[in-house]
Parts: sequence; structure tokens; C-alpha cells
Amino acid sequence: MKLILLGPPGAGKGTQAQRLQDEFGYRQLSTGDMLRAAVASGSELGKQARAIMERGELVPDALMIGLIDGRIGEPDCAAGFILDGFPRTVAQAEALDRMLAQRRTALDHVIEMEVDEAALVARIVGRFTCAKCGTGYHDTFKRPTKEGVCDVCGATEFTRRKDDNEETVRTRMAAYRSQTAPLLPYYAGRKLLRKVDGMAGMDEVYRQLKAVLGRA
Repeated sequence: MKLILLGPPGAGKGTQAQRLQDEFGYRQLSTGDMLRAAVASGSELGKQARAIMERGELVPDALMIGLIDGRIGEPDCAAGFILDGFPRTVAQAEALDRMLAQRRTALDHVIEMEVDEAALVARIVGRFTCAKCGTGYHDTFKRPTKEGVCDVCGATEFTRRKDDNEETVRTRMAAYRSQTAPLLPYYAGRKLLRKVDGMAGMDEVYRQLKAVLGRA
């Protein structure tokens, strides 16, 4: 099974990809993780990526495709993979299609997690986590049972991501709309695009995803 999960930052793509990986073995592939692993490995692609990033430049599409090509050929991707964070543009989608065609394979599904932007901003801005064990909470939707005390480990210190503020979140949303949203008609035209309700509860979103994959 070869999948792409689409949706703006905070839509829950990573969480759902992890659940699919745990249950079915579809390997969650994050481009950020792949870049860090390549740099750490000292491979030729990793050396190229390190030099580019040290110059403060964006890693070119061809190099990213090379990393993905190598990664999906590894044994842990035998059951399939889920791309999270790539492609971000139509040009990247076209390059990905060409690479998969060379492997004599293709994507099975592209799934958009549809969200309400205003509600999503509220969801992200309200997030905070236990500083000790990392358990996630929310100002509105999931507060600790005892105020100021983590339900899991009992710690009393909590943290918030610096970029979980309304201005930054709306900037990220705008970038998604302008760059990534054009992928939707691209994949719809290839009859690959399916949609799930990203604003539903986590379990319901997961149920919808499994239904799309025929694994409900």
C-alpha cells in the first residue's frame, strides 16, 4: 500500500500515519526524518544535503526524490509506505510519479484530511504538553484531570511550542493553501484523491482512513 496524506499543519497527519504503521506495517516516511538520517549516515546524498542546508538553501526536488527512492527500497517498506510532508508542490508530485513508474509501481491512494481553518487554528494554539513525559493536552478539549498536574506521570511543568501561536499558524496555513492545495486537483484528475473529515475525533478519522484503504 503506497499512500500520501495531505492536509495543513495540525490536521493530524502524523498521528494517523503512526496508527496505520502500528496496525498494518505501512512505514511512515517523514522527509525531515529522512534528511536527518541521510546526513547522519554520511552517504553521498547525505553529504550533498548537509552542504545545501548549511548554506541555508532548500534541498532540491531531485535530491529529495533520490532519498525517497532509496528509502522505499528498504525492507521495512515492504508492506507499503505513507508519505507525510511530501510532495508539497505539483512539480514534486510529478517527479514522484516518474520515480515510482521507474520502479514499475504507483500510488494507491492520496487522502486529504479536510479541516475547518478557524477551528484548526484554535486546536493548534491551545496545545500544551507535559515537560516530563510529553503527554499532550489542550486548553479547551483535554485539560489535566487535576489542574496543573499531568495525568500520566504527575509532573507539574508544562510547555508550549513557540510556533503554536495564531500568527505563525495562519502563516503556515497560507503557505499550505498557496503551495500544496494545487495538489488536490492534480490527484483528483488521476482519480487517486479521497477525503476524510479531519475535524472528527481521532478514532473516527482513523475509522474513515481504514475504510478508504479497504481495511475497516
